[in-house]
Amino acid sequence: MANTFQKPKFAKIDSANFFPTLKKRIDSYFKDNSIARQGNFEMLFKTIILLTLYAVPFLLILTNIFSTWAVIGLLSIIGFAKAGIGMAVMHDANHGAYSNKSWVNNLFGSTLYLIGGSPTMWKIQHNVLHHTYTNVLHVDEDIETKVIVRLSPYAPLKPIHKHQYWYAFLLYGLMTFSFLIKDFIKVFRYKREQSGSAKYNTQAELFTILGTKITYLFLALVVPYLLLDVSFGWIFLSFMFVHYITGMILSVVFQLAHLVEITEHHTATEESQDWENTWAIHQLETTANFARKNKFLNWYLGGLNYQVEHHLFPNICHVHYGKISDIVKETADEFGVVYNEYPTFTGALASHVRMLKLLGRTEMVAA
Repeated sequence: MANTFQKPKFAKIDSANFFPTLKKRIDSYFKDNSIARQGNFEMLFKTIILLTLYAVPFLLILTNIFSTWAVIGLLSIIGFAKAGIGMAVMHDANHGAYSNKSWVNNLFGSTLYLIGGSPTMWKIQHNVLHHTYTNVLHVDEDIETKVIVRLSPYAPLKPIHKHQYWYAFLLYGLMTFSFLIKDFIKVFRYKREQSGSAKYNTQAELFTILGTKITYLFLALVVPYLLLDVSFGWIFLSFMFVHYITGMILSVVFQLAHLVEITEHHTATEESQDWENTWAIHQLETTANFARKNKFLNWYLGGLNYQVEHHLFPNICHVHYGKISDIVKETADEFGVVYNEYPTFTGALASHVRMLKLLGRTEMVAA
């Protein structure tokens, strides 16, 4: 985010009384059913499964007894598991929703190191900037133009963008590679631009980022090279293959929640902005659910297909989203507030492709 752009200010008073009513109903649901907002045995069991799917294939590969095609299959499982850990374990933990104990959240939030990222940098970019200023260009870093992919109607339009509806997917897989570089830049930039949220010692955090990334790369590249009878080139290609699968899954899931036809976009300006919408209404307008009834996606995506519920109540563990989503939708309908959703994954994916086409041809100018 450039220093010249001002963060918008949301309306403080909910004149419709939507969110206070919704919050009261959600609180009553947990109280009446004697349920904790954090994770439960289901969450722990999921964590064990996903970590096992990550570790066991890696250890099997190190035995050097499998054929090339079998190794490719094991690498695919690792990539699948890494994405699942990011969505269904790390994500909740770094929102403080995994457990009511901070050390447990910190422990499982640290699984981001297994994907190559920094929990501290992620919390600022995701919890603070994305969750507060969703789909606001120049503040929500997740919708900044990615190389040659235009993700906001307010971003500069270039001729190449008219083709992005197909080449964007080729670049989505590179998402987690950026963790290995961008965290070093963010540790200084966030301290300068997000001082209120950057509550860390710069030198200590830089040392942590450097140390964890060296350890990650040592385990992912050096250990296999020392134990396997293959070239380093093959090891590196395998590493890229796993990261590409992980990045592709994570990128597509995020895009289906925010970059579809039914969600709204905004932009920050150089002058202070007072918006009519409250924060809660802004979240509803810029976020979309998809495939709420798909049991596998509900399990694997860690509730990221319940983005409406997640953005309104990020401190509630995703294992509860299926139940509270009905309360959220009924309350939204009662107050005449938008509740964006697509019934299926394919429907949301098709909408995302159409949105990429639209963004490749249409330019908007900030008011």
